Amino acid sequence: MLGPKQEAQGALFYEFSIDDHVPQDHLLRSIDRFVDLSSIRHHFAEFYSHTGRPSIDPELLIRMLLVGYCLGIRSERRLCEEVHLNLAYRWFCRLDLADPVPNHSTFSKNRQGRFRDSDLLRHLFETTVARCIADGLVSGQRFAADASLIEADANKQNSTPKEDWDTSAITPQDAPRAVREYLDVLDDAAFGAASEVEPKFTSPSDPASQWTAARKGPAFFAYSTNYLIDTDYSVIVDVEATRSIRQAEVRSVRTMLGRVKDTFDLHPERIIADTAYGSGPMLGWLVDRKIEPHIPVIDKAGRTDGTWSRADFEWDAENDQYVCPEGQSLKQFRRNYSDPNRGPDGKGVAKYRALKLTCQTCPSKAKCCPNADFRSITREEHEDARQVARDIAKTKQYKISMRLRKKVEMLFAHLKRILGLGRLRLRGPCGANDEFLLAATAQNLRKLAKIFPAPQQMRKA
Repeated sequence: MLGPKQEAQGALFYEFSIDDHVPQDHLLRSIDRFVDLSSIRHHFAEFYSHTGRPSIDPELLIRMLLVGYCLGIRSERRLCEEVHLNLAYRWFCRLDLADPVPNHSTFSKNRQGRFRDSDLLRHLFETTVARCIADGLVSGQRFAADASLIEADANKQNSTPKEDWDTSAITPQDAPRAVREYLDVLDDAAFGAASEVEPKFTSPSDPASQWTAARKGPAFFAYSTNYLIDTDYSVIVDVEATRSIRQAEVRSVRTMLGRVKDTFDLHPERIIADTAYGSGPMLGWLVDRKIEPHIPVIDKAGRTDGTWSRADFEWDAENDQYVCPEGQSLKQFRRNYSDPNRGPDGKGVAKYRALKLTCQTCPSKAKCCPNADFRSITREEHEDARQVARDIAKTKQYKISMRLRKKVEMLFAHLKRILGLGRLRLRGPCGANDEFLLAATAQNLRKLAKIFPAPQQMRKA
């Protein structure tokens, strides 16, 4: 039979526990076990006044941001609505049913002030990495590095050609925050000083972003998020925001390796990366620090006309010369100079030449230098390190490393498809850095939750 009509009736007292209504297998239950915010107040103490109105608990703001980045809620306005309505989110944020949710504008105010002044998000990320290390997810033996483009919050239809962009005409006091940050990083190797080449277009709303067509499609404004991961469990050990150009991305690996060494005392045996990181200076930097470069070498010495390339010549390090297949020597100098200023041109490249008379009478001249009187070979400053990388590329470990490198690309796919970070919401270098740090923290927390899920408990009858 038809039951009685349900009507809402207010009760004087409720006996209600949020914990009982959050599923035991909920993602936030597993993540909550690895969120250590015990040091937040001590880390933040000097940035609060001892007088005035009590402020919002910074732990609440951080927990709400973690909910947003772990579950792909990109809008802070929507995040506040979701936390207000969702019991699991309230439970994770330590909010009772009657507790109010902070206004969305609170996040912007704290991010641009206390969060950045105290470098809180970097502290939060490193705390998560330390937890991964403590739980045995990071061995520190094999690291992989790569970069991925993230679209900036800049309208490409509203852009300025490089010939019309003049930084000297900008008044910092009257400029927007993103423009002031751009002026502050003009000498930073990750942004303004990364390359002398000026971009074709500049965004007036976010001038630090890079105009790029790297995706082989329509160009757009972007930043690059650079990951350094431990390949054992794909834990992100460091992250860096840069302009979307190769020079800045390659240099960021040096920055991240140095920071990981100083912070966690991790020094990898090998570093895995793609060809973009295979330049001579980068390989030389790694070899000097006893790090094996499992990186394809950028090598333009090959020839397409069928004549002998540099690889066909044997390097004699003891005598500082090349030896051709016919046994003749190619030397840099044929005499001893008394003047110390006579020698290489100082550009990091040395040229080795054979004798003209020897080449003219050589039976293999057609295979070596058919259109020149003598053969010459250039040798870069870091050629020894390049050869180390070439030798490593012939080993079985190198083939394994190339498969492990895909783990970085999988993290970028997860970042964009699952966490929804295909386009930035914040502008400026600081905004990009904030978003990348929070996203990497969320990925590490999800990794911990996946490997060590929360134990299932029987519900009370």
